[in-house]
Amino acid sequence: MQRSTDHILVTHQGTLPRPDDLKAMMGARSREPYDASVLAARIRESVADAVRHEIEIGIDTVNDGELSKTSFSDYVSDRFGGIEPTDHPYVSPISGRDIRDFPEYFAAAGPLGRSPGLRRVVFSCAGPVTYVGQSAVETDIANFRAALQGRSANEVYLPAVAPGSIEHWLKNAYYRSDEEYLYAIADAMHEEYRAIVDAGFVLQIDDPDLADGWQVHPDLDLAGYRKVAEMRTAALNHALRGIPEDRVRLHMCWGSYHGPHRHDLPLEHFVDIVLQAHVGAYSIESSNPRHEHEWRVWEDVGLPEGKVLIPGAVGHFSDFVEHPRLVADRLVRYAKILGRENIIAGTDCGLGTRVGEARICWAKLEALVEGARLASQELWS
Repeated sequence: MQRSTDHILVTHQGTLPRPDDLKAMMGARSREPYDASVLAARIRESVADAVRHEIEIGIDTVNDGELSKTSFSDYVSDRFGGIEPTDHPYVSPISGRDIRDFPEYFAAAGPLGRSPGLRRVVFSCAGPVTYVGQSAVETDIANFRAALQGRSANEVYLPAVAPGSIEHWLKNAYYRSDEEYLYAIADAMHEEYRAIVDAGFVLQIDDPDLADGWQVHPDLDLAGYRKVAEMRTAALNHALRGIPEDRVRLHMCWGSYHGPHRHDLPLEHFVDIVLQAHVGAYSIESSNPRHEHEWRVWEDVGLPEGKVLIPGAVGHFSDFVEHPRLVADRLVRYAKILGRENIIAGTDCGLGTRVGEARICWAKLEALVEGARLASQELWS
């Protein structure tokens, strides 16, 4: 895990803009015959373009843009055995508490607000969960390696989804308990996690479950929710067994849907559970109007020894492009609390599918790079 030794390093948290033609090809493959070799070649080209762009604008820790995946969670439907498609609607309401306050808004906008829609095919776990995605993850690794050929990046990472977040979207029709089901998912995902780290990449665990579970289970009180979150964190740690902590970072958000977020659980109520994850860095959304103030939490909590915080310094909640000076101020604030070497500049979430247009996504990332440069001048002057 890289640290900010002489300047604030810059990363981002996942999805990058998918070219329109690739978007159309991936959308059509579930509805009509397609040429798999043509699609595979276009994915390789798109990953190479994304990596080139990341490095050119000055991002230090780059990824493949998640361009091979239809969504951060749905991709596992192609990598799990023991599941089958259903024709039953199943919505995991990550806005479950907000819907009660703003029913008219969600009736018009849907349960994810103005974010991209829910999966169209709902899957159910009908037998023992197994991992059958070896070929798919190896293809992701090969595409990323090819994109990095002849290019220099400080660090490279690939994302994979957490067991608890998969459980949100995949109905259990086989296991006797939530805990048994979660640990079965964890055992399956361990193979993907291990493959990424063994390939020499940092592993990013995408785990909105830790925060958005509060809305998914709207009838739980805080004590009940903390029990649920602790079980899911324990399952994640089981999935990470044997993987060095300094090769893993955890990305956590509050669901990232476009909507009120009035009932997002305050970070102070579960930050101790987040810090139980066996990882070297914690990526937490920090720049949107609901959570920007939570820098104050770190005045009281602090980071465990040797760990890194990746606060979101630009966000997906708006198509506004943040001013670099604002980005710098956010980063300096965290650095003064936690130490400049313990901060890496990040985004609230993956921007590629959540802002209005590809050029806006890249403009936000350029502002992040420039803001980190300004913060570094101040912190290392």
